[in-house]
Amino acid sequence: MKELKSMNGNKNNNVQSILSRISAEIPKILFGRERQQHTIRLLAKLSEKEREILKAKFDQFLKIMIRKESSDIDLGGLGCDGKIWYRIHGTKKPEEQAGQHNLDETDILILNILSNKDQEFLLKHRFVDFSYRVNHGNDWVRFRATAYFELNHLGLNMRMINSLIRPLKNLELHSEVIKLLSLKFVRHGLILITGITGSGKSSTLDTIIDANNRTSYSHIVIISNPVEYVHPCKKSIVRHREVGRDVLSFKDGTIQALRQDPDIIVIGEMRDAVTISTVLEVADSGHKVFSTLHTSSSTESIDRILGETPPAEQKRIRERLADVLTCVISQKLVPGLDGKLVLAKEVLVATGAVRTAIRNGNTDEIYQLIYQSSHLGMITMEQDLVRLYQREKISYEEAYGHANIKKRFEDLIKYYKP
Repeated sequence: MKELKSMNGNKNNNVQSILSRISAEIPKILFGRERQQHTIRLLAKLSEKEREILKAKFDQFLKIMIRKESSDIDLGGLGCDGKIWYRIHGTKKPEEQAGQHNLDETDILILNILSNKDQEFLLKHRFVDFSYRVNHGNDWVRFRATAYFELNHLGLNMRMINSLIRPLKNLELHSEVIKLLSLKFVRHGLILITGITGSGKSSTLDTIIDANNRTSYSHIVIISNPVEYVHPCKKSIVRHREVGRDVLSFKDGTIQALRQDPDIIVIGEMRDAVTISTVLEVADSGHKVFSTLHTSSSTESIDRILGETPPAEQKRIRERLADVLTCVISQKLVPGLDGKLVLAKEVLVATGAVRTAIRNGNTDEIYQLIYQSSHLGMITMEQDLVRLYQREKISYEEAYGHANIKKRFEDLIKYYKP
């Protein structure tokens, strides 16, 4: 045990020696982009062994993250106050075990894990999205990451990508909705998974992709930025194309996918009007399309798509969306009574009445249509929060806090409360 502690102590001394040496060579008169450029030049002068030592130090932070079952890590920049922060079951706190690091040290550690191309992108655009992996035991654990400027220095967030896919049954969806998600039953249409950042959209989408991979002989093309979970071939060919590395944009990847004989096209995120228009065109061509949006309800998702469209195009996009939309699953992760996160969701199925409401611009009618259609697998967020509260999965306070429409939630609680 003493020898192990001594070895770890020597490693930390080596890391600190390298960090201190580089930090001392950064002129105090340099700020922002110029400061980071100079740091990159200093890193380039290090030996391969020294850079590996720095990388191993960074990987230690991620291994702490894995052990603690954390979903996210944040470090660097003034906001982190020299600490390494972890989000564990929804709560973000600094970790004493990870130590204290000054701004230049975290800049160095962040820049060291970036490729030359990612460093260039960061300097030009002031942020970069990338993927990263670390060896843990006998497996590789993957992370989705974003590095960005904060008051002249660098901040970093990494989210751990689950190495295990949840079974589809764990989503607790109605059998009619399960059929809509499956290529075996429905071979076309647009399915949206929506929610705020950190709501588990990617995990849900991976669960649905995996279910199709297991049950259908098909070709699945995934266009993402960055690629997160890598799906092995089961019954399907699964292609993974990362924006910025394998393809220049979501639009290019989506158009190119049409020439690759796909059955399912997965677009990681509908970020802008161009991508939204492209996704609708592809879905209109008869393919099964999955994508995500940063919205908290089905109605908001439809309004967001229409809101991104120029006024002159509104009618055409409304008609096309009404034609291709199949299902919207909007979700939140709510702190549970057991200390873990619980999935709450709203589900919209595009029935004839829903399509008519979209065409006529009456999206305010859609909530009531969801509320009245539980037999088709639809459920409002408020109904699902009440269900979780009644099953003693979440507290009243958490259920109320996560309701999109508080008054609706209060009315349902009065009605359903035993």
